[in-house]
Amino acid sequence: MFEKYLQEIGLNEKEAALYLALLQVDAASVIDLAKKTNINRSTVYVVLEGLMKKGLVSEAQIGKKVHYQAEPPERLETFVERQKTILEEQQKRLKDIIPQIKGIQREAGERPLVKYFEGKEGILSSAEEIFEAHDTGGTAYLVYPKDLLESIFSQEEKSKFRKIRIGKDIRSKVFYTSDNQTVPDDGTGDRIKIDGKKYPITCDVTVYKDRVRINTLGKSLAAIYIKSQDVADTLRSIIDLAFDGLKEKK
Repeated sequence: MFEKYLQEIGLNEKEAALYLALLQVDAASVIDLAKKTNINRSTVYVVLEGLMKKGLVSEAQIGKKVHYQAEPPERLETFVERQKTILEEQQKRLKDIIPQIKGIQREAGERPLVKYFEGKEGILSSAEEIFEAHDTGGTAYLVYPKDLLESIFSQEEKSKFRKIRIGKDIRSKVFYTSDNQTVPDDGTGDRIKIDGKKYPITCDVTVYKDRVRINTLGKSLAAIYIKSQDVADTLRSIIDLAFDGLKEKK
């Protein structure tokens, strides 16, 4: 039981075994510890060195031989606090390190992640893939056929996706088609209605950060989710190009 807990707070299996073995005696030699724990003698030296660096074991000279002693269990609190401080520092550094690691990934070549979802339930499930837990801010690019969406999904189903986006303070840039209505501006983004007869749209497309979701709404219901910076950037540029062109005409 104790070995498992010690491993949970940061010791490896052999460190936990040696520390507990030393707690049961005043001091022990490497030979004694090897016999007691069934750990190879040369390995015992390495493990003891690690425990000393962690502040949990110290050396003791007894006669002409070097023995080892366990520090009091209270030292485990100090060890855990030190681990906590190290993790906090690492968390702060991650903000700088992650962009650098991503830079390495891009140099090595990006491997797109592609997922496929079938049916209406699959489309609804895929919506959760677009906005990840840590996402906030930015702009989501949307292209959709409003009338077709309303014929397939309930108001509650449609509003769920929108509530997630607005809750994360994500604005939108939208192209949509509709024979029946014009969507009023609600202050959460820019919308342009396009002629669905001249430019028929039967897919619901969302582009956000490095993610793309394409829902097919025509003959079959399905969703394709793509995580690729290249694909997302390209589709964003195409939508921006069309958006800028239509705004100039108006």
